[in-house]
Amino acid sequence: MAFSLDDLDQRVALRAAASPDESYTAKLIAAGIERSAKKFGEEATELVIATVGRDAANARAEAADVLYHLLVLLRAAGVPLSEVMDELERRTAQSGLAEKAARPMGGV
Repeated sequence: MAFSLDDLDQRVALRAAASPDESYTAKLIAAGIERSAKKFGEEATELVIATVGRDAANARAEAADVLYHLLVLLRAAGVPLSEVMDELERRTAQSGLAEKAARPMGGV
């Protein structure tokens, strides 16, 4: 069976419930949402650099970091992954261009 985003989310949940002395995930969350957001931004930037540099091996590693840190950030913000997935499912009912145009400020 393939490892899924739900599997990762469950691991993040378990580690978030641990002591910050024993879990990097718990330590990030205990440091506040700003720390989780900063870490996510750093990892996203590293992914952009790897992909623009056409470094596939590094892009894979950075993409894994981005997914992990996204789930940590969502947990710190109190936003369940299931709600994000529901939002993605809702958006599949229309084209991406129509969805963007429907946003306030014309998709900006």
